[in-house]
Amino acid sequence: MKPSANTSQNSEERGVLEQYMLPFLNVSSQFPLYPGKNSAITEAALLGWTEQELEQARANLQENARQAALELLKEDDIVDQLDALPFDGEECIAILGDSISLDAQGWVYILGHLLDIGKEQINIRWINASQAYDTTTDALRRLDRDVLVHNPDWVIIALGTFDAQRLAIYPDRTLIPLSETWENIQAIQDILDQTLEHPPLWVSPAAVITDLLTEHALYDFSIQPEDLTAVQDVVTGKIGGIVDPKAERMGENGPQAWHYIPDGLHHSLTGHMQTVREVIKTLVEIDQKGFANIMDEEA
Repeated sequence: MKPSANTSQNSEERGVLEQYMLPFLNVSSQFPLYPGKNSAITEAALLGWTEQELEQARANLQENARQAALELLKEDDIVDQLDALPFDGEECIAILGDSISLDAQGWVYILGHLLDIGKEQINIRWINASQAYDTTTDALRRLDRDVLVHNPDWVIIALGTFDAQRLAIYPDRTLIPLSETWENIQAIQDILDQTLEHPPLWVSPAAVITDLLTEHALYDFSIQPEDLTAVQDVVTGKIGGIVDPKAERMGENGPQAWHYIPDGLHHSLTGHMQTVREVIKTLVEIDQKGFANIMDEEA
């Protein structure tokens, strides 16, 4: 018997699901050993929707990402940088991240559409090994199972934001101590150094609008600027391509609200487009300079 959808769901509840739940729902990656992991019926039932409603909502997210890619292709700098990317067209690119990179209309999928549309004869295999709200501890534990097993040519790491959270029930410390964040990031670096031909890309954690996050009813934690800055320093100190080394892509004078959804944590389409611009720029710099630890010399 098929699970039935929740017909009593009101428009406000549906809006919350569409904005804060669906983009970060990935049952197959969260429960890889479960036989029903690829069941659309199961995922729809979790949301209280029909299969058709889920299919349409996901199609909308995919189209949003595609349209964002088309907007980026109107920029001359992006077109020029695409031609200079260090790809032969047959790469496997893996992303190890949290819910910001898991977002179904986020920068990972915008980047995928951008390369598919903007470059000819390209056949990149994408592995988005991101998990919602993952810390560096969570990601390190599953690095082998979710990333290395695919033998990627490139790995993009987008972690650290959720290490800096302070739980509302106990705000006296960050969830992951900074020393543990450093050790986790260093362990990931050491493992990738032994595995990859190309240097990893480290995406600096973007700023968070703390007031919006703290006031949001869905979350039981806060992220303070000083805690996140400390994590940013750890990430941008690694060896590899450093994406947005100053962590200012959401605004040079502080994060701009239009780059975020209303929680002040996850990114809007314009915010994700900012990350795509920085990732493309960093890939080109790696190819041009021919060595790792690519940081802005003026940073």
